[in-house]
Amino acid sequence: MSQHSAATTVERADSRNRYEILVDGKRAGLTAYRDRGEQRVFFHTEVDDAFAGQGLASRLVQEALTDVRASGKRIVPVCPYVAKFLKKHDEFADITDPVTPDVLQWLETELG
Repeated sequence: MSQHSAATTVERADSRNRYEILVDGKRAGLTAYRDRGEQRVFFHTEVDDAFAGQGLASRLVQEALTDVRASGKRIVPVCPYVAKFLKKHDEFADITDPVTPDVLQWLETELG
């Protein structure tokens, strides 16, 4: 990145069931979840094309999973990007639950 790098922050937007990554106050991406008891089920991650290739998805998911740990919840990686991230970052293995058919059925009902 250039020395004039944009201000980047990650925020949890509970009312929308997602974490958002903001670049200079503009939403550049999100990772969406639903809570199932003590589990936070991540099902979708995206970064706007205008912000692709800057490592924003990785930073977004890293900060989201760190927040999940701080909140005492567990991670269920239905989202392929989150699952791929977890394969490379085993520091979250102790709070990761497997994706099971009952989780998928529950999620489908949640999302309508």
